[in-house]
Amino acid sequence: MRLNVFLQRAGIGSRREAERLVEQGRIFVNGKKASATTPVEEGDEVSFDGKSVSPAKRDLPRLFLLNKPLDVLVTNRDHKNRATVFELPALQDKSLPRLMSVGRLDVNSEGLLVLSDDGPLAQAMMSPTNALERVYRLRTYGRFTEVQLAKLARGVTIEGVRYRGAEFEEEADLGGRTNAWYRVVLTEGKNREIRRLVEFFGAQVNRLIRTEYGPFKLGDLKSGELREVPPRAVMRLMDELSKKEREK
Repeated sequence: MRLNVFLQRAGIGSRREAERLVEQGRIFVNGKKASATTPVEEGDEVSFDGKSVSPAKRDLPRLFLLNKPLDVLVTNRDHKNRATVFELPALQDKSLPRLMSVGRLDVNSEGLLVLSDDGPLAQAMMSPTNALERVYRLRTYGRFTEVQLAKLARGVTIEGVRYRGAEFEEEADLGGRTNAWYRVVLTEGKNREIRRLVEFFGAQVNRLIRTEYGPFKLGDLKSGELREVPPRAVMRLMDELSKKEREK
């Protein structure tokens, strides 16, 4: 772990403040004055002005994968009393922590929805700057031309809203004369983004299924089924997000 990250987690201050303390010679690792490049491994002794410091102990965040069915809202409650994902039988287990959705799927979309008990992790996964890929299978009424696919890849502006480039790749002809299937990859995920892009080019969405979100895949998860992500996979994701943060 980078020393400035360790100090931030120990409550010493921001990463920049931690770096200034290191430059001032006030941080020691295993009895030796630390430098900006000094790594911290498990079991190392870190001190600030002669006092031992360590990150606050906290439980590892938990993540769950849900295959969202059609016609349910991704919200905790709806004023029109429509069905929500949090009312699904799979989420009634009293042993589950309080969960929040990582992003949303609209009522007419289905497929992979990630749920978390940790707000900062959910926010990091949704952040456009971290650019986690969202992958969908899309069925449209109408096909895109090669020119339109190129425009989609470059990004378009619709009613003053800029949409980052999206990858649309047509699958084998499974839809007949009027329907087509596409594999769509986004790295941003604005509200109803795919539907707006499709309608902008004169086609219509008649089915939308999310199959991947970052490193997680829908796989064989059945409609309405919930499955917890193994802790080691959560740790890998957190390490990857931390790496992206350092590179900013």
